[in-house]
Amino acid sequence: MLSESQLLGALSRHWGYTSFRPGQKEIARSIADGRDACVVMPTGGGKSLCYQLPASLAKGRTAIVISPLIALMQDQVAQLGEMGIPAAAINSTLAQSQKERLRGEAMTGAFRLLYLSPESIAQEDTLRWLKSLNLSFFVIDEAHCISEWGHDFRPEYRQLNRLRARFPSLPIAAFTASATQRVRHDIVQQLSLRNPSKLIASFYRPNLRYLARETTRTEQEAMLLASLRNLQEGSAIVYASTIKRVEEVREFLEANGIAAVAYHGKMDAEERRKNQQLWSADEVRVVVGTMAFGLGINKPNVRTVIHLALPKSVEQYYQEAGRAGRDGLPADCLLLWQQRDQATIGYFIGQIGDEQEKQHAWQRFHEIREFVDGSACRQLEICRHFGETPKWTSCGKCDACSRMSHSSLAPAPRPQWTESRRTTGKAKRQASLKTIPSPLSGLLDALKEWRRKKARSANVPAFVILHDSVLNELCAKLPESVSQLRTVRGFGEKRTGRYGSEILEIIAHSCARISRSRPEMGTA
Repeated sequence: MLSESQLLGALSRHWGYTSFRPGQKEIARSIADGRDACVVMPTGGGKSLCYQLPASLAKGRTAIVISPLIALMQDQVAQLGEMGIPAAAINSTLAQSQKERLRGEAMTGAFRLLYLSPESIAQEDTLRWLKSLNLSFFVIDEAHCISEWGHDFRPEYRQLNRLRARFPSLPIAAFTASATQRVRHDIVQQLSLRNPSKLIASFYRPNLRYLARETTRTEQEAMLLASLRNLQEGSAIVYASTIKRVEEVREFLEANGIAAVAYHGKMDAEERRKNQQLWSADEVRVVVGTMAFGLGINKPNVRTVIHLALPKSVEQYYQEAGRAGRDGLPADCLLLWQQRDQATIGYFIGQIGDEQEKQHAWQRFHEIREFVDGSACRQLEICRHFGETPKWTSCGKCDACSRMSHSSLAPAPRPQWTESRRTTGKAKRQASLKTIPSPLSGLLDALKEWRRKKARSANVPAFVILHDSVLNELCAKLPESVSQLRTVRGFGEKRTGRYGSEILEIIAHSCARISRSRPEMGTA
């Protein structure tokens, strides 16, 4: 059994954190102790740490993480590498020779975490190969995909029930950000989880501000422009229902002076990769995509998510809107739908051949209609949908609570922000950061430029190097030594050793320049 000091030591060493979020320590310890787990935690809630931490402490053994999302695999492997935790991913983007090389390295115990696709588990040779490895446990990411009751059922996930039969002694941990009570029960049944540790975190996202409104096409476009023009920092995702509409919206934004890239199925893979990379690197701030965009996206500084069509379910909307504000800072989620969206969804439901599946689709459609038509707090309705019964009745920020007018669509203050008593620990920490004084804005710009160069050199998204929230904290704390730098969240041993001297030099140079121009300000 891992002691609390071992867990906290690894947390500080690799992640640069001094404390856990609610539930993380208990789930990490449970997995390390060999128990199955079923974890439902909202996007940005820290799910990955729950299994990455015990995996990092399992010396000589490898945790297998099964995920359908190639982008997520790549980002997490890159982030783990930055933290000094050896990891790899084997997926369809690799040449056969690369796959064989990684398989060989895995057999030597080179990786603490190895990411695989659910399709690969259906292959007998993969299961035989896994038998030859010294494994610690299995992780099933996006576990709601195993349930026909979920909004994103994937038949290949049903093959994962083979893991219990083939590896009866290994724990299996299932993770998802969006699962109703019925879906959670199905996950446990389908994966044959044995007396699993369960964590159902709150679905309340205190940093998100929801707005849902029926609009005309003209109103929709006006609100879209207003929101994106008020985007002071970070990036935005705009969802459209069809490929044609994606291209129309991108052209509309470009014509109105807002640079944007598109992402949809008719683009070739290289063009999609290039556009996603431009957006991930913050070289283009707005991406317009179909509902498939964002799966596996781990970008923390998305400040706005805008839907230009009615989603098919509350679960789908919660997951997609939840890509905003992963860093805990305020973000806006706008659902701007038109009356004709109902007919479009109804048409597609009518094309479903299986009668039971069709009934499920109609049920989900009625739930999303009740959500957008309702007058109760949006956050409250989301929590209730997932079986949570909050003691509060108002978030105080959504359109239903504040009755936002068109003119109130300006984004919430960032990063200076006052939250209600229900604010999470992370949000409190971020809210405590003061707005960066204008003399120090040059330091923030310098840190962002340094990060951009590092990310480009390593061919990874900028947030893999450092999150925006970390840059803000650097500007707030102005560390002058390695020991002071280690007090900034996110600076573990590896990251401090790799980047510490450069960052301290940038801060010292900026502070010296400010002192020369404004001696009375000093460096504190």
